[in-house]
Amino acid sequence: MAAASVVEDWPPKRDATAQLVATNLTSLAFFWKAPIDGDAKELGSRIEESAFQVASSGDGGDPVAAVKIYAREVSRMMLEALGFAMEAPGTVKDEQCFDISAGQRAFLTKELAEELLLPLETSRYSKICFSNKSFGRDAAVVVARFLSKVKSSLQDVDFSDIVAGRPEDEALEVMRTLALALEGSKLRSLNLSDNALGEKGVRAFAPLLKSQESLEELSFMNNGISKEAARAICEIVTTGSSLKLLHFHNNMTGDQGARSLAKLVEKAVQLENFRFSSTRVGEEGAVALASAIAGGSKLKVLDLRDNMYGPGGGVALGKALRQHGGLTHVYLSDLSLEDAGSTPILEALASGTRSIKVLEFGNNEITHSSAKALAAFIAANKELAKLNLSENELGDKGAVMVSAAVKASCSKLEELDLSSNSLSRVGALAAAEAVAGKPGFKLLGMDGNRISSFGLDEVRSVLKSGVGISGLGPLEDNDDEAGSDEEDGDEDGEDGLEEELKGLSLK
Repeated sequence: MAAASVVEDWPPKRDATAQLVATNLTSLAFFWKAPIDGDAKELGSRIEESAFQVASSGDGGDPVAAVKIYAREVSRMMLEALGFAMEAPGTVKDEQCFDISAGQRAFLTKELAEELLLPLETSRYSKICFSNKSFGRDAAVVVARFLSKVKSSLQDVDFSDIVAGRPEDEALEVMRTLALALEGSKLRSLNLSDNALGEKGVRAFAPLLKSQESLEELSFMNNGISKEAARAICEIVTTGSSLKLLHFHNNMTGDQGARSLAKLVEKAVQLENFRFSSTRVGEEGAVALASAIAGGSKLKVLDLRDNMYGPGGGVALGKALRQHGGLTHVYLSDLSLEDAGSTPILEALASGTRSIKVLEFGNNEITHSSAKALAAFIAANKELAKLNLSENELGDKGAVMVSAAVKASCSKLEELDLSSNSLSRVGALAAAEAVAGKPGFKLLGMDGNRISSFGLDEVRSVLKSGVGISGLGPLEDNDDEAGSDEEDGDEDGEDGLEEELKGLSLK
């Protein structure tokens, strides 16, 4: 700790301490973007004086105790001077959480680490968050020493983004140091996201990961998890039966990595929240993950966005989802499912008693052929609040069928996104008619379509009679000229869709 580092005897070298306080105040103010009030040198002297008075009156004649009180008071008053008395990095937001993540990313030296972590010296915490601070070798040694003091009480550990900008060898050493410090702890959650782990990093954290027997939450997001790293995770994390949350996102896992991690998912029969998005997984990996998911029945949140499942992956996933009647949030956009892969999923999500609140199903190349399954899903999920079908190929026919289902149910709907779905006036008007009477409705997305100016006027008129024009999203990419041309050239087809639309009228 900065204050104690210049204290060899009691009383301390007070001028040196005051100067060190002023220097650290300036550094911390820069890192946290928290301007200090007044001159740093003068403020450092005042802090030192106050800390000395407190330590002198409360040491009971024990010089060792005086040094500890002195250092603690200096750190406390420095944080207060920076305006972080209640919400600062290193202070308590709730009585159990120690969080230094606020403010600008900082490259922590040994001295700064001593200052930030001082509260761990005298208090017991169940949660720590070291995110957004980059630790070097010397700082990691300091962290390890402090962690040893709270290890027995820790339940939740956030080590995300802790080695940014460090050379690989130093980063790996930091990871090993922290992992060894917490080896044998009994954690509930562990977040290792936003560190360039790869296989070497995963193995650096092995002492910590191997020792966890009742972990409920584990996150590896944006970690460079390759197939080799995925294999290492499954080798090291041998017990997964207690996992309720498992997050992998923005990794280069691929099909082989997904097949390896599917073994961990298969063990996680208590899993409630599963994310495996943006991981370069194709049909082979999708089938493996779907088979693993089918082994449980408790999923509430599922996020598989931005992969390459294709129709085959969709069929496998549809079978697996029939086991999970408790789903509330489902994110399946950008999976290239097409109608053949989408229909089995939608049918599964419509089966049994359902209470899905959010479905994101954009950019899956679905057409009006999937509209019947979509309508059945909508009818079965009375709690639906957000439905994203953007960047598909529903067309007016599909939009009319979906809108009919939305109007007939979904009393709690807040958002409907039909952007970029080849809609013209008829499909747009159907959607507007469907949502205009929803009391809590907030946003109708229809950008990127071909709705004529006349059609937009009708849409606005319908919304104005219900939820209000503010419920209509931006239309910057709508091609109203193309919409006008289509209406002029296809009056017979539009008349047929008009007949389907009549049943949706609010009048």
